[in-house]
Amino acid sequence: MSALRKVGALFVLLALLPGFGSGERLFAPGLDLWDRWTKHDASSSATIDHGAWTGLLKKHVSTRGDGVNLVAYQNFAGADKAQLKTYLDDLASTRISAFNRAEQMAYWINLYNALTVQVVLDHFPVASIRDIDISPGLIAIGPWDKKLITVEGEELSLNDIEHRILRPIWKDPRIHYVVNCASIGCPNLAKTAYTGAGLERALQSAATAYVNDPRGVSIRNGQITVSRIYDWFIEDFGGDQTGILRHLSQYADAGLKAELGRIGTLTDTEYDWSVNAAR
Repeated sequence: MSALRKVGALFVLLALLPGFGSGERLFAPGLDLWDRWTKHDASSSATIDHGAWTGLLKKHVSTRGDGVNLVAYQNFAGADKAQLKTYLDDLASTRISAFNRAEQMAYWINLYNALTVQVVLDHFPVASIRDIDISPGLIAIGPWDKKLITVEGEELSLNDIEHRILRPIWKDPRIHYVVNCASIGCPNLAKTAYTGAGLERALQSAATAYVNDPRGVSIRNGQITVSRIYDWFIEDFGGDQTGILRHLSQYADAGLKAELGRIGTLTDTEYDWSVNAAR
């Protein structure tokens, strides 16, 4: 077995350990601010056109009966792939440092999601995005550390976008609800692109949808199981169980909020890494 596969097997073993706060958290990327991307123009009223991305999302993303959004990767024709490439090329050529914070945040979220779809398309069919082993290094798993695009002269990976730009600059836990890792357990890939003007509303909606979905929180036999996202990135959700419960209560509906308060402790985590492909 290769070193990479051994690490992958260890990752899976840790994921299967019972209880909240298993060793899998050790593999999750932490905050690592890339200061170069903090530059912005607060006075700018310029906007970025994400219409091409919205067109592809509306065409290929559908909602399953249980509320999970699925992507028909197999239906991306040559013209669709060309449209995606052109959209990504347009984003790459955008001088994003000249925009205001809201436009920047929407830009990075859309870029992350579009790049993820492109990566899956490049390797489809695939059972899980973790099987796309293109990241450099012996202990890397999946595509997240592969440099995929160049913006303002800087080569960027998916991990750069999420953990060196989005998370440390905006410090908003709702980011986890809008970046999509092409997995069933992840918050849904939205059917429309994010925009600066609609960002706050979209973040609130995405947070509410996931927290009140069994992928986010489920209660069985008086025990609370939450998405492994809350364990991996616990520092974004208050740093401990109390912080996570406080965060969840902000978005939980009345019934769930009451149960969270009554039980008051997290028992386990779960996450489905199956690719979010329409069958």
